[in-house]
Amino acid sequence: MTEVVQTRNVVEVTNQPGFLEKLEALQQRLSVCEKALAEYLETKRLTFPRFYFVSATDLLEIVSKGTQPKQVTRHLLKLFDNVADLRFRDSEKAGEEEGGEKKAGEEEEGEAVAIGMYSREGEYVPFSEPCICQGQAECWLSELERTMRSTVQREIQEAVAAYEDKPRDQWLFDYPAQVGLTGSQVWWATDVGIAFERVEEGFETALKDYNRKQITQLNSLIHMLLGDLTPGDRQKIMTLCTIDVHARDVVAKLIAQKVTTGQAFAWLSQLRHRWDDVTRHCYINICDAQFQFSYEYLGNTNRLVITPLTDRCYITLTQSLHLTMSGAPSGPAGTGKTETTKDLGRSLGIMVYVFNCSEQMDYKSIGNIYKGLAQTGVWGCFDEFNRISVEVLSVVAVQVKTIQDAIRNKRQRFHFLGEEIELRPTVGIFITLNPGYAGRTELPENLKALFRPCAMVIPDYELICEIMLVAEGFIDARLLARKFISLYTLCKELLSKQVQTNKQTNKYTKKHSNTV
Repeated sequence: MTEVVQTRNVVEVTNQPGFLEKLEALQQRLSVCEKALAEYLETKRLTFPRFYFVSATDLLEIVSKGTQPKQVTRHLLKLFDNVADLRFRDSEKAGEEEGGEKKAGEEEEGEAVAIGMYSREGEYVPFSEPCICQGQAECWLSELERTMRSTVQREIQEAVAAYEDKPRDQWLFDYPAQVGLTGSQVWWATDVGIAFERVEEGFETALKDYNRKQITQLNSLIHMLLGDLTPGDRQKIMTLCTIDVHARDVVAKLIAQKVTTGQAFAWLSQLRHRWDDVTRHCYINICDAQFQFSYEYLGNTNRLVITPLTDRCYITLTQSLHLTMSGAPSGPAGTGKTETTKDLGRSLGIMVYVFNCSEQMDYKSIGNIYKGLAQTGVWGCFDEFNRISVEVLSVVAVQVKTIQDAIRNKRQRFHFLGEEIELRPTVGIFITLNPGYAGRTELPENLKALFRPCAMVIPDYELICEIMLVAEGFIDARLLARKFISLYTLCKELLSKQVQTNKQTNKYTKKHSNTV
């Protein structure tokens, strides 16, 4: 490099004797370094499998700064669904608590103790027990993941137990948004179960009484939205309203269909959360499938409006997981294929990684993603999967089948891509397809057999509009939604999509100013 700087003429530099051999030797040594680095990073990924979903550059930075947790926190969102930052106990305070005086040099090297986590929206959740961030990055990040799950689990347990102690609109503010929503869904399923028991005992109006109670609860939430709230509390109530409207509509549908037993399909086909006091776990039931809540911290995010189409999609995807298969929602753009998959994941408290597929993806890069998914037990949603070339897809089919067979055989470890790796059975692989587009390939038959298809159609805009208006604080949302949809349908049919420039507007105004 020094010679190149000194001699600016390229011919003179490259014609020196032995120059080519030098470059080739350097190239060879560099490739040896790259191979050694890749192997080193692979050992880190096997220790903490979520590293499979970050780039090599980011992983290098995390590993190199592993002993300085405060430097690693900016990468947390790449590893967790919604853990954006951590709150650390002050070193000096920690020193005072232990009753020892720390020197200035020791303070920096001393262990960092995380006592809580922040979401992307700024919601703070204190940990159930302090998390000591000490040693290599992959070790304390594994401990952080365990602490995050145990904290969410403990919060849900407390929220479910305290639900009946005070009115719901006060109870809601005592817990994080995700916990309040899950606790509310647990009690909804419990209350409907109690109503069915009362119907069987002879109280014919039990379901109608509960439906009236639901409407009262929903209206009190809507009135709260009209008041002065912090952005975090507003988002929390809006999310709860979105789910509450669906819960109200489900009970209204049960009444309309004269359902009198909890074994009716109209009720069994709903996502029903329940808390088990024996195992101290939250379970989700739908039809004959049961899933354990995964306790991934999801923060204070909004949730999708649940329409009858969403319900049908949930049944198809959960049944495919129950049968140890994978799900493949397909349909035109904008029908909610990816978002519905992500929202189902949120309902089960599991993290969903979304990967945008392209022609550049080969079997090795996809295999590495599958290796990460199998070891972390999270879901992967591969967007526009049929953009990948057919040659790659036929190999991918073998990889997917290997994972599915291992889950079916209840294996704890299995061979994948030439090495033995751990398996977490909660793993889910979903693909979305855009049929009929140019440049999209037809899936090979051996791959089609592993995925359960689910056709997505145009959603019910009126229902979506109604629920969104409710979540914004409108009481007469149904009537307003009908008017809005009529207005927008007319606009779509009668107006052109052409954007009018200022020049055109001025010309039009001058021409018609007298008329105006």
